[in-house]
Amino acid sequence: MLVIIVFLRMQKIIILDFGSQYTQLIARRVREQHVYCEIHPFSKIPAMDENVKGVILSGSPFSTHDATSPNPDLSAILNTRPVLGVCYGAQLLSKQFGGRVMPSKIREYGRANISHLAANPLLKGIEVGSQVWMSHGDTIEILPNNASLLASTSAVTNAAFKFNDKPVYGIQFHPEVTHSTDGKQLVKNFLVDICGCAQDWTPNSFIESTVADLKAQIGNDQVVLGLSGGVDSSVAAVLIAKAIGKNLHCIFVDNGLLRKDEFGKVIDIYKALDLNVTGVDAKADFYSALQGLSEPEAKRKAIGRTFIEVFDREAHRISNVNWLGQGTIYPDVIESVSVNGPSVTIKSHHNVGGLPDKMKLKLVEPLRTLFKDEVREVGRALGIPEDILGRHPFPGPGLGIRILGDITPEKVRILQEADDIFIENLREAGLYNKVWQAGTIFLPIQSVGVMGDERTYEHVVALRAVESLDGMTADWCHLPYEFLAKVSNEIINKVKGINRVVYDISSKPPATIEWE
Repeated sequence: MLVIIVFLRMQKIIILDFGSQYTQLIARRVREQHVYCEIHPFSKIPAMDENVKGVILSGSPFSTHDATSPNPDLSAILNTRPVLGVCYGAQLLSKQFGGRVMPSKIREYGRANISHLAANPLLKGIEVGSQVWMSHGDTIEILPNNASLLASTSAVTNAAFKFNDKPVYGIQFHPEVTHSTDGKQLVKNFLVDICGCAQDWTPNSFIESTVADLKAQIGNDQVVLGLSGGVDSSVAAVLIAKAIGKNLHCIFVDNGLLRKDEFGKVIDIYKALDLNVTGVDAKADFYSALQGLSEPEAKRKAIGRTFIEVFDREAHRISNVNWLGQGTIYPDVIESVSVNGPSVTIKSHHNVGGLPDKMKLKLVEPLRTLFKDEVREVGRALGIPEDILGRHPFPGPGLGIRILGDITPEKVRILQEADDIFIENLREAGLYNKVWQAGTIFLPIQSVGVMGDERTYEHVVALRAVESLDGMTADWCHLPYEFLAKVSNEIINKVKGINRVVYDISSKPPATIEWE
C-alpha cells in the first residue's frame, strides 16, 4: 500500500508533461515562487479541483505533425483555469484552436531577443531586448482563432500570444531556463497576477501540513525507517519523529562500505537529534555476500539483497511495526512515471527495494513532493545540522561501486584512507561546497613506482569531482593544480598500498559520475 502525503488545503499549479527535458525545471521555477505544483503525464490529466489555480503545458521532443504526438483534449481545462503553453504547449494550443503550425524555415534554437512587446500582465516587468531561449523545430505561422500577438523576436513573429476571451497564453520560448533572463519574472507574473496564487508554499508550511497529515495517517502505529546518513533519509526521519516521536524506529546499517569513520560520526549526530536509532554492524554479512563478485550489477544486487536481509532481521526485533518510512523525493516519483503511461517506465524507485513486499508494510514517504533543494530547506527549518544537509551525494551501494573489480576488506581500508584525505582537503581548502559530488575510485590495476631506492608495484586511485545541479548532467571540476598536487602527495605518502593518483576529467555525458 502506497501512502502519499496530499496537501488537500494547498493551492497548486498542474504541469502537464509532454516529455520535455525541461519539465522538472518548470516545476522548480514554480516552487521557487513559493507556489506548490505537481507534474502529471499529459495522458493522465488530474481532476481540476478548487485548489488548482492554473495549468502549464510543457514542451516536448515531438512535433505536432507527428502521427503519435501528444494531443489531449484541452477544451475543458481552457474554459475553467488560466493556462500557459510553453513551446510545444503553445503550438498544441494553436493547432487545436484554429492556428497553423509549420516546420521552421530557419534554425530556432538558442538565444534570441524580444523585438516587439505588447502590454499584458504576463509580460509585466519585461522590456524589448530581453533575452529568451528558443528550442523548437516548428513555429506558429498563424495564431489561434480569437488570439492576439504579445511578443516577437527577429526570427519568430508569434513568440507569445493570448486568447482574447480567456486567460490562456502561449509562448514559443522557454522561461524556465536561466538563458531566458526575465524567465522568472514571467513565471511569477503567470502564477501571481494571472492565477492569483498566494505564494504560501514554504518550508514551515510544508512541515506544519506534513506533520498534521502524518499524525492522522499513522496514529499510534510503529514505523521503521532505514537511515543512510544522507540528506533524504535524515530529513524524512526527523519529520516523521516530529509527528510520532519514539514510535519511529530508525535502523542505520554499517555495510562496511561507508566512508572512513562515517558510522560513528553519523550515529552521534542522529542521537543528538533525539532520533530513536539503532546502529547495526553488518560488515561481515556484506563482505561475505560480495566475496568473489566483480561485475557491477552483481555487486549492486548482492549489496541490495544483503541490506534487505539485515534490515528485515533487525526490524523484526521491534514489535507491532505497520509502516516503512522512506526518503523518496519528487524526482524519483517523476522518473517512475512514463509520460505515455505506466506501460513504459523509465526506472523504478524504492530506497530499500523489496522491503515493502517482504515485510508486508505500508509505505510512508513524507518527502515525495519535494525536490532535493527543498528537502535541504525543510531540513534547515527542522534544525538538522549542515554536516548532514550539506553532504555530497553518496551512492546507495557506497564504496562497493567505487572499488572496481572484487571487494576485500583491505581494498576498502585503502580506499577509505585515500578518500578521507581527498574530502578533508576539499574542506580545508574551502572547495567542498563548490563541488557537487566528490569521491575516490579504486582502480583494478597496479603500477610500478619508486619509493626511496626501492621499486614498488602498488594500487592506483582516481579522484573524481563534478559540478552539477541535479546529477542529470555534470562537468568535471577544474580544481587548482596546487590542490591536486597536495592531495596526490599526501595520499601516496600516507596510504600504504597506493603509489599513483590520477584525476578524472570526464563529463556526464558521455561518462557517468560514478565509474560503476
